[in-house]
Amino acid sequence: MEIKLPKYFKLVVILLGIILLIWLLQTFQSVLVPLCFASLFALLLLPLTRDLERWHVPRPLAILLCIVLVMSILGIVVWFLSMQLISLTSELDTIGKNIGDLVDKVQNYFYIKFGIEPSDKGVLVRNAIGGLQDITTSFLGSTISMTTGAIAAFTIVPIFVFCFLYYRDHLEQFVFKFVSKDRRGGLVQTVVNIQHVVQSYISGLMIVIFIVALLNSAGLLMLGVKYAIFFGVFASILTIIPYIGILIGATVPALFTLATTGHLVDAVLVVVVFMFVQFLEGNFITPFVVGSKVSINPFAAIVALLIGGEIWGPAGMILSIPFIAMLKVVFDVYPPLSPLGFLLADIHEVNHEKPGRVSTWFNEVWNGIWHGKRKEDE
Repeated sequence: MEIKLPKYFKLVVILLGIILLIWLLQTFQSVLVPLCFASLFALLLLPLTRDLERWHVPRPLAILLCIVLVMSILGIVVWFLSMQLISLTSELDTIGKNIGDLVDKVQNYFYIKFGIEPSDKGVLVRNAIGGLQDITTSFLGSTISMTTGAIAAFTIVPIFVFCFLYYRDHLEQFVFKFVSKDRRGGLVQTVVNIQHVVQSYISGLMIVIFIVALLNSAGLLMLGVKYAIFFGVFASILTIIPYIGILIGATVPALFTLATTGHLVDAVLVVVVFMFVQFLEGNFITPFVVGSKVSINPFAAIVALLIGGEIWGPAGMILSIPFIAMLKVVFDVYPPLSPLGFLLADIHEVNHEKPGRVSTWFNEVWNGIWHGKRKEDE
């Protein structure tokens, strides 16, 4: 006899399940965060690994080559940004002098126009510079305190990536153990579709960040802004945060330019450069590269960033966008959850726009690699 449970009881069970899930995520953060980063890197490196294996490179060597390549690129980027940030702190004296000149101009303007008596400029400058020094000190202190954890993470993530890629066939057979033989074909196709879309989205997002970084840096270099490449890369990474990212990415270099040059026009030109690049990114670059195949609407992306930050901090914010894209793919594949996929979708995807050309090319390459591998296995 089937027992029918009231709807409110089912709702309570769902809410308790969500609370338990969040508790588990926070409790086992030290293990789950490296696993999540490793799964993303494994998805990105899977096509390249299969390519090397088709060229008769042994699987362990192919995986190691891919991991070394990625680690080298990330190491160079982190080293460059760190050097730029350390060098930037040497500009505090110049910033202090220019802030003092700006304060003089503003106070004189208000005194002439409104008769407001100037306040102690030295206090204002000391407070501004002190705030910058406090931020720098706290940042360096946090960096030092996180060094041990970062070294552990950078050590364990490559190991997890290697295991995911090396034992991928074994993991596939493990999943098959839960499914009857007559349904394995559909399961394989579903997993392949998820891999296609997720790989296309993540790789496309990385390409967009790279292009935007080049455009931002080129624009700032043309304006003669100091540390143009640092600010260009910094702003390009923030573009994954809808609306808020470009605001922060443009405000920081604009304020720095205003403080170092003392001219408001220079700061305005910096903002104009970022607005122009943002226009190109939103209307041409992202639609061409990523398309709308797995686009997430800005509201869902911001909520995902906030939730990820609350659960796992900065690591959660980094992982939130790729994983919300994965969830959307799963929601779209599983009919009972398709309304949630519709809720997360961007309006362009709802209107059935075509995917980006780079995304389509990536999927075609992946399809050839996957089907070739499947035939070899058979």
